[in-house]
Amino acid sequence: MDRILIDDLRVLTVIGALPHEREIAQPLRIDLSIGVDLHEAGRSDELAATVHYGLVCERVTELARDSKDILLERLAAKVADVVLEFDLVDEVDVKITKLRPPVAEDVQSTAVCITRTRAEAAAPPLVSHTAYIALGSNLGDREGYLRFAVGELGNVVSMSQVFETAPVGGPDNQGAYLNMVVQIETPLDPYALIRRCQRIEANALRQRIVHWGPRTLDVDLLFYDDIHITSQALTVPHPRIFERRFVLAPLSEIAPQLCPPDWDATLPPSEIHTRGPLGV
Repeated sequence: MDRILIDDLRVLTVIGALPHEREIAQPLRIDLSIGVDLHEAGRSDELAATVHYGLVCERVTELARDSKDILLERLAAKVADVVLEFDLVDEVDVKITKLRPPVAEDVQSTAVCITRTRAEAAAPPLVSHTAYIALGSNLGDREGYLRFAVGELGNVVSMSQVFETAPVGGPDNQGAYLNMVVQIETPLDPYALIRRCQRIEANALRQRIVHWGPRTLDVDLLFYDDIHITSQALTVPHPRIFERRFVLAPLSEIAPQLCPPDWDATLPPSEIHTRGPLGV
């Protein structure tokens, strides 16, 4: 698992069972190792795709200062619960060190280390969303671009076959498209997901020069759970799904319930051929 490390966070707090420990704040050192999937942050360079370690430090410090616990074990468990409240965190290792332990022997420090996961903590489970995404390409290595998109989307749970279709609209003399639809599970909200789709297109050298012109890669968000969004940045479901045979044909293979009844008979015929599964 990927990790975010926060080392040597210093806090003054009241902690301990002895009378003098209940009267004077003592210095603690807190070290955290946070388990989180950082693939999207590595691709996008966006703060929303990772855990804001500054906020983690702020909340942990506030908790520790106010807790006044007797045991390090109790404080460590509370720190773990706070960290696991952050979206995307799956696991956390917490080490809390008492820098001035009240013992007669010559010892520099004492510490408690615990590991907690989201599944066993009080934090809510990570929410996963179902999205359907259409992929298309009619320039260059068309299958290669489709494979690239599938790899970049992550957590693809279902894929249609690849269909070869004649261009619809746009300039004349375009090459044929390869189209497919994939189902993914994602923790991203719909706006973050559409930004990911746009980044995948950009990384495939997609150029938006001619409307409906040839392109290396189309990555279109069709459905996101059962929500409806109409905004300047995003419309979900995609507004032209039900007009496009090259979308409905692959969609009907993996989610026929999302297709209109009798769509195959009611849509105008167009040139479309099944190419078979995408070799990934």
